[in-house]
Amino acid sequence: MSSTPSATHKVAIIGGGPAGLMAAEVLVAQGIKVDLYDAMPSVGRKFLLAGKGGMNLTHTEASTPFLSRYGARAAQIAPMLDSFGPEALRAWVHELGIPTFVGSSGRVFPTDMKAAPLLRAWLKRLRDAGVTFHMRHRWLGWDDKQTLRFSTPAGEMTVPADAVVFALGGASWARLGSDGAWLPLLAQHGIDSAPLKPANCGFDIAWSTHFQERFAGQPVKSVIASCTDIDDKEIKRQGECVITSTGIEGGLIYALSAPLREQIAKNGSATLHLDLAPGKAYERVLAEVAAGRGSRSMSSHLQSKVGITGVKAGLLRECASKEDYADSKKLAQAIKALPLKLMATRPIDEAISSAGGVLFEALDKHLMAQKMPGVFCAGEMLDWEAPTGGYLLTACFATGRNAGLGAAAWLQAKAD
Repeated sequence: MSSTPSATHKVAIIGGGPAGLMAAEVLVAQGIKVDLYDAMPSVGRKFLLAGKGGMNLTHTEASTPFLSRYGARAAQIAPMLDSFGPEALRAWVHELGIPTFVGSSGRVFPTDMKAAPLLRAWLKRLRDAGVTFHMRHRWLGWDDKQTLRFSTPAGEMTVPADAVVFALGGASWARLGSDGAWLPLLAQHGIDSAPLKPANCGFDIAWSTHFQERFAGQPVKSVIASCTDIDDKEIKRQGECVITSTGIEGGLIYALSAPLREQIAKNGSATLHLDLAPGKAYERVLAEVAAGRGSRSMSSHLQSKVGITGVKAGLLRECASKEDYADSKKLAQAIKALPLKLMATRPIDEAISSAGGVLFEALDKHLMAQKMPGVFCAGEMLDWEAPTGGYLLTACFATGRNAGLGAAAWLQAKAD
């Protein structure tokens, strides 16, 4: 009779975010000894900070558009979402005793909008199941015997493990623990990664001093943003964004950050177009702009006829030329497609998430490294990205679960 992996084996999980915690859950449920290590004083720090404005867990969008949010990596993410997608995630949250609701945008939140109660309930369940947590343990790589090395408050220590699940995050919000320091450590062992880049990020625009001082911090509501990807395919999204002292950010911009970032990488800059009057066709805007304004100023005319006021009026003045204002057709075109020149992404540490990471091509379908059997990777450290709206967390949970199940299956195969 074959032995089970739980009888003799131990799994080390490195990283205490959602992916690492989910891997721990599926492993300990099979009776496997699980030790979780994290460099920070407590786990789930980025998870908690992300939930400060409302813990957006997942999204009720239909499966096809939901999957499309993962772009070039949709095919790799798909089987993991089939196994543990939005509905399964929501049911799992309910099992923890946390009720949820669906917002008007289709996003799913805990009823109290908070991350902390969910994390507390989850950690209690994990500890009760037998997961051992080791805080302030920073992974340093492997020694010459392929034993894990950690820096701890008591000095450097080594830890043997029969399998390892890495869930070390990307490189955004480094103060919370995800600093990308693992890249060269994995590369030394043939686990290839794509460079980490900012995702769901803001962009730099060379605002005039006048515009910057007057409008920085103000939201731009009810606009349609559009850009083209590197294949010249147009992408449009409707929503809100925020003017910053250095440029522009917010949910609408984050949704387009991948194609905008790639355009900048390819061409040195990117053009984002804003439709400042999304509820009106160009012909109607043209008619309103061209209507007689008598003694009124153009600003008053645009406010009364087209509804262009406040920060929208400021943007139009900032980005449209004097010649545009003198030509009704050009002014109407600017209102419907105001071009903003984006010069650079904001630094990766300011980004909500990061793109790049361990290549799926370096892993098998269970997220085990092809060149290091028994080593699994999960979460944001994998080479994928998605916009905000619950897509990031959903894939972190799903990849963590897949890596945990993969580790258990690998150990079982060794035991048989």
